[in-house]
Amino acid sequence: MDKTTGFINITRKTAGKQQVEERISHYSEFRQGLSPEESREQAARCMDCGVPFCHSAGCPLDNAVPEFIDLVYRDRWRDAVNLLHQTNNFPEITGRVCPALCEAACVNSIDSEPTSIRELELEVIERAFEEGWVEPKPPSIITGKRVAIIGSGPAGLAAAQQLRRAGHKVVVFEKADKPGGNLRYGIPDFKLDKAVLDRRLDQLRAEGVSIKCQVEIGRDVSIDYLKRGFNAICVTVGAMQPRDLLIPGRELKGVHHAIEYLTQNNRRVAGQTIPVEQSILATDKDVVVIGGGDTGSDCVGTAIRQGARSVQQLELLPRPPETRPDNNPWPQWPLILRSSTSHEEGGNRDWSINTNCFQGEDGRVESMECVRLEWAKNAEGRTVMTPIPGSEFALKTDLVLLAMGFVQPVHEGLLDNLGVAYDQRGNVKVDSEMMTSVRGVFAAGDANTGAWLVVGAIAAGRRLAHRVDRYLMGETALPDTILPTKL
Repeated sequence: MDKTTGFINITRKTAGKQQVEERISHYSEFRQGLSPEESREQAARCMDCGVPFCHSAGCPLDNAVPEFIDLVYRDRWRDAVNLLHQTNNFPEITGRVCPALCEAACVNSIDSEPTSIRELELEVIERAFEEGWVEPKPPSIITGKRVAIIGSGPAGLAAAQQLRRAGHKVVVFEKADKPGGNLRYGIPDFKLDKAVLDRRLDQLRAEGVSIKCQVEIGRDVSIDYLKRGFNAICVTVGAMQPRDLLIPGRELKGVHHAIEYLTQNNRRVAGQTIPVEQSILATDKDVVVIGGGDTGSDCVGTAIRQGARSVQQLELLPRPPETRPDNNPWPQWPLILRSSTSHEEGGNRDWSINTNCFQGEDGRVESMECVRLEWAKNAEGRTVMTPIPGSEFALKTDLVLLAMGFVQPVHEGLLDNLGVAYDQRGNVKVDSEMMTSVRGVFAAGDANTGAWLVVGAIAAGRRLAHRVDRYLMGETALPDTILPTKL
């Protein structure tokens, strides 16, 4: 196995998967990993580029990609996980749910297939947990400073771990019954088993991070108490205001936001009982998912596992091309057609579709009227959509799931009561030090940037910890990260 010619002689390989018929019968993860030898072979495909775009143009976390891959090739797995942890608090999360921006920027992908970076990251961290290499790292000094973190998603947890390791007393407040935010209740278990999240939370607790669940700031704990009892407050509540579809019939029963549906099913999988009158189930129903992104595909996979009669996913935008268009060159994120594992499992997809109205009887949705769209540039050069005359059609449906993304953090309650300012898009406005308009109150992740990626939220949490530590102590030894930028 020659690493100098590996990118020429070795074919890209990714982890296997259970057969569709088997995996749709359960909600567990179905990935079948690479062996250590297969991992070393895939590591040999890395070209050790003079300019590693996977690192500089691809990864919001600044992961030292060629270096950790080289350590895998040299069978130095423990060194590889130590290197990963220098930039990423939760590689077991990004190794599962990150879209692999690094692979899109891999030099191999110019005329071939990229190095299997995400697969190798996951193999490294899973071996580290199996071998007992992932241990608590409590602080060696205690500063006496107290930091409150509101929200336990990836940004909040990353910031909490970094700030605790800097020696501060860190308390994470979460209004849900268990920590994790969208990692726990937004991502299906077949993509992210919650035991994976819980074992990392055990490490945070062992390091001294206090996590208080079922605590809503402003109701259970006053904002005044936080301001008096903590030296800094960090807002990492995400962007949980879903985009709505305000058309006739929206009020009908059976039309739900996707996050309601996914959260409820994750609770059900965790063993919680959902009252019958509140239950949202796809069993024996014709399901329509509006929105073509990751949340939409998660709905598809969940509906198939629940035994839906049919599943249709609609997207407003045109069908993406199979390969990069000329105006989307490497190393930009490729705007191409992507199919998830859920799409492999069934359902149909359609593009350039607008929904005009929902219809039903006795207050429950039974069908929806749609129209096909033409996308073209207008006189000003802007791409606009135009309904195609005569293309109207109806879809029979018992359950509609609105998976059109999130527009901003929820203002009512916490944020309005804190008195923070918002930017033009409704996100929490911060300065260069990530401080809001209220002194001592910081914000990071989707609450500040709008809905983005888990990897971006982790990077934002680490960046937040760097700035909060410097605010508290006048200087900091915590690493900084680049500011995540949407692609």
